[in-house]
Amino acid sequence: MSPALERRLLQVAIAVAGLVPVGGGIWGALGQMTTAGAASTSNARYLSGLLLAIGLTFWICIPTIERRGAVFRALAAIIVVGGVARLAGAVLVTGFPPEVSLPLVMELGVTPLLAIWRERVERRLAA
Repeated sequence: MSPALERRLLQVAIAVAGLVPVGGGIWGALGQMTTAGAASTSNARYLSGLLLAIGLTFWICIPTIERRGAVFRALAAIIVVGGVARLAGAVLVTGFPPEVSLPLVMELGVTPLLAIWRERVERRLAA
């Protein structure tokens, strides 16, 4: 596969994967997450806004993905740290229902794989 085609496939994959944080962020910011109490609702909306911003920033990287290593790595690190915290909560408290398991797949699986793929594309295009 040519480096240009691999770059295009990566861009498509990031665009599709970005639907998760952008969609989830909008959903939560609009108050569609179930929480109890004003403080919990406020916190859920704030965190949803952060999730939305993370997703939008991933999308902003798409046109020049091969030159956005620092930004992409920082976003991926934020997502992975959050995923590790979610994993700890699952092990210690909640278990692994779908609303915990599915985000973990994105946070500890898809995001790191996209970050590794982005690094590969950057190296191939620079060669």
